[in-house]
Amino acid sequence: MNLHKLLTQREAEGAPIRVGLIGAGRYGTMYLAQARNIPGIHVVAIADINAERAKGALKLVDWPEEAFVEDIETALATRATTVVTDASALFDAELDVIVEATGNPIVGINHALRAIETGKHIIMVTVEADALAGPALAKRAKDAGVVYSLAYGDQPALIWELVDWARTSGFDVVCAGKGAKYLEHYHQMNPDNVWENWEFSKELTDSGQLNPNMHTSFRDGTKAAIEMAAVANAAGLRPSDEGLTFTPGNVEEIATICRPSADGGVLSNMGSVDVMSSVTRDGDWIPHNTQEGVFVVVKATNAYVSGCFQEYPWHPDPTGQYAALYRPYHYVGLELNISIANAVLRGVATGAPEGFYADVVACAKKDLHAGEILDGEGGFTVWGKLISAEKSVRDRALPVAMAHHVKLVNDVPEGGIVGWDDVEIDTSLDEALKLRRETEALALDVVPAT
Repeated sequence: MNLHKLLTQREAEGAPIRVGLIGAGRYGTMYLAQARNIPGIHVVAIADINAERAKGALKLVDWPEEAFVEDIETALATRATTVVTDASALFDAELDVIVEATGNPIVGINHALRAIETGKHIIMVTVEADALAGPALAKRAKDAGVVYSLAYGDQPALIWELVDWARTSGFDVVCAGKGAKYLEHYHQMNPDNVWENWEFSKELTDSGQLNPNMHTSFRDGTKAAIEMAAVANAAGLRPSDEGLTFTPGNVEEIATICRPSADGGVLSNMGSVDVMSSVTRDGDWIPHNTQEGVFVVVKATNAYVSGCFQEYPWHPDPTGQYAALYRPYHYVGLELNISIANAVLRGVATGAPEGFYADVVACAKKDLHAGEILDGEGGFTVWGKLISAEKSVRDRALPVAMAHHVKLVNDVPEGGIVGWDDVEIDTSLDEALKLRRETEALALDVVPAT
């Protein structure tokens, strides 16, 4: 990619990339830990509603006190960094790129729109916003001449990179996916019993450092669905309407499991996405499992390539038709600058929606009754299920990102998908609803890629 050379040139020219970070949580802090070691990068401002948390993040990563100032103008003039509580200050400043890392899909959409309107590239760490309305945001960014990108270091961008590798190498993509721990009762998990399903010590879970809602989402299938929706929409892949399979398996079995059912695999169609479980259905850890890793499965284009699959240690399936490329790790925010540099220096995204192929809809964790209030991702009432965008729009399914603090008007049985007609929608979310409708309008205009 030669990005480091381009960054070094920007450094020598005294024209570093001017970065604004919104959200000083774990991901943002990981990026800050690297930023001062990268030539050609100037983190001008960090926006967080909790200024002390942002200042704490800077202290945690040994940010020099002399590199911290009180306002953006001074930060720009002196190549220092400031902290603000109002993100709007970043959009009014002379920045090149905004990193959206709040984790809130509604807020994330609003920030992305402001970045696009003010001519700034946007790196969308908040994948929940991308799953909700990323296709519309990407279209608006393209029309405005700026880059909208998934965030490198998180699994969707890394999976998209493998897909791009495969297609550039002449392969058809059979499946793209990742590993995660999954057991069948996880879909009923809630913040009251979440720690029963993690390996953390009681001392840590009692400390208040961990967010039970977030960790419920990580294990109940919602986060996996959101990430795979981002991959599907960026790569033009169509998920099964039955959801992710979470089939147990190890690295050597990726190509055997993630191939079409007609050939002995679990996929309902070619060109799909899936997640493999790192434990058996009995809960035993699988040796050499896919936990934390990402992969792409490709199909041999001819007999010669099939022979190559079997001659090299590429973990082909038993037929020799399918093989997998696997990356065993992701470095989260430590790798973020790959997205920033690509957007600003090359004008390209490390993955962005090409259409609306997949959606994450609200599925009932238990029997729900009219009058109940849905509590969204990581809560007690619903989990996020991955289905095709076509089915979602046709069935008027409610996206899980819109299932926060809304009242049910109809009963929904356990396992049932909540629909738009089953809830009272908060009309104050006009901007997010508008973007969502723009996204839904794209569902019938896409043809899955290979």
